This record gives sequence, C-alpha cells and structure tokens, in this order.
Amino acid sequence: MKVICGLGNPGERYRLTRHNMGFRVVDLLADRWSQTGAGRLKDGAALLEVPRPEPVGRVLLVKPMRYMNRSGAPLRAALRQTEVELETDVLVVSDDIDLPLGRVRLRRSGSAGGHNGLRDIISTFGSNEFARLRVGVGRAGEVVDHVLATFAPDERELADEMVAVGADAVERWLSEGVEAAMSAFNGVDVE
Repeated sequence: MKVICGLGNPGERYRLTRHNMGFRVVDLLADRWSQTGAGRLKDGAALLEVPRPEPVGRVLLVKPMRYMNRSGAPLRAALRQTEVELETDVLVVSDDIDLPLGRVRLRRSGSAGGHNGLRDIISTFGSNEFARLRVGVGRAGEVVDHVLATFAPDERELADEMVAVGADAVERWLSEGVEAAMSAFNGVDVE
C-alpha cells in the first residue's frame, strides 16, 4: 500500500485557496480513479482507500482535517491502520510559496522549508524522511494573507493546470518511484 497525504484546510472557505493545493491534488486523483464517495472521517482525517492496478496495489488518500498546522497527528493515526513505511510509502503534497506558480518540486526527503503543515508532520514523526511534492503558488505580500487567498482571475487556469501536473507527478511516483518522478517533473515549468 502507498499513502498520498494532501495538505490543506477544511471547509468551503478554504477550498480554492493557495494553501489547499494538496487537498486539490488528492481530490483530482480520486476523481481520475473514479472514486466519487467521500471516504470516511477517522481520527481527524478524511480517508479514501482506492484499488489501483499492479504494481501499485492499494492507495490510501489522506486529507488531515484539523487545519494545516495540525496535520501530523491525523496522518500518524491514518498510518497506524496500515503497514507502510514513512520513508518509502508516503508522499505528502503541499503548496510552496518559494516556488513560482507553474512549477512543482518532488523530493525524497528534506526540511519543512517554512511550511507549517510539513513542520508539524516532521515534529509528529520525529523524521523528515518522507517524500514530498511541493506545488508552487508564488509569494506576494504578507505570507498568511497570500496562502489563505484564492488565486487571482488571471492565475486560475494555471492553478488548475498545476493541480493536474501535481496529480500526474503523484501517479508517476506511484508507478515508477521517486527518482523517475523527480526526473520527469522537477525543473519543468507549466505555462
């Protein structure tokens, strides 16, 4: 089993904000894989287990529902129900203000880079050894205001494309591994 954890904030108010790119990627994957059900809410996370063709097998889609800076505990609870290894079987998808809109970056491990959701996951697990896919949302003005804002009208189409590119990168990670996904998606600008 593999686990894809998309980070975001729950509620309609935040649905299309920059901070919810992780949720949007997970939602698009569920749509692509014809999973229309809402899944289940357990221990602070929305969970949806999806069968995938071999060699992938089953995938658990996770959306922590306790707000961004409290993402670690719901992910830990979700992983307790599986026999996955954090280092090899988990991919966390988040927004990144240090990447321009139009770029994604996949890494095998690394720091939180100032991202509160990643920071909480690292703190909860006591490890930064998990794959992460960062979806660029750019930087402008006050950070909190920026990430909690929706995209400007002239950015929305590119933001939607970035969600699709993020989902493509996740699917490559699932089927071919982190190195192949990094080679295919890092450094590529979507325009």
